[in-house]
Order: sequence, then C-alpha cells, then structure tokens
Amino acid sequence: MASKAFELQMMGYGLTTAEIHYHMPDHPGLLQLYVWQEYDLAPKFPTLKGFLDFWAKELDGVLHSVRVAHNRLISPREWRVVNGVFTLQ
Repeated sequence: MASKAFELQMMGYGLTTAEIHYHMPDHPGLLQLYVWQEYDLAPKFPTLKGFLDFWAKELDGVLHSVRVAHNRLISPREWRVVNGVFTLQ
C-alpha cells in the first residue's frame, strides 16, 4: 500500500515549505519564526491558507509575513508503461 505522501504527489501535490514570521504575543516588537511543511497544491495553496486562517483565528501571535517554497517531487508524467522485459546476460 502506498503512503499518503506518495498518493498526494501522484495527484499533483508538491512539498510546500512556509516560513511564517509572527509577532510574539508578550513582546510585539520581536519577531519569531515558525517553519511549516506539508504537501499542497500550487499556486492556490489551499492547505497553507487553511492553516493560516486557523492561525489568525485561534493563536495570539499576529502574522507579520509568510515566505513560501514549493516543489513537485514526483509528477504523474514521470511514470509510464514499459512494454517488454530486458534481460542482461
């Protein structure tokens, strides 16, 4: 059975990393960094947007900035059917 990560990649998801800078609740003049990583769909990033919505509603640290990197590690076009078997002697 394939892993969830592999199945997501086959559906077009790619590994997304977000650097989330936020103001510390007790010291608003200081910024803290949180690194978030999950499989998501570029360019709309619905999973990341859901996480950021949760952050804004439920957590005290006010968001300052978010930097996103995305990479599709495996794509469906990399897989193809091979007709035949080659035997090396």
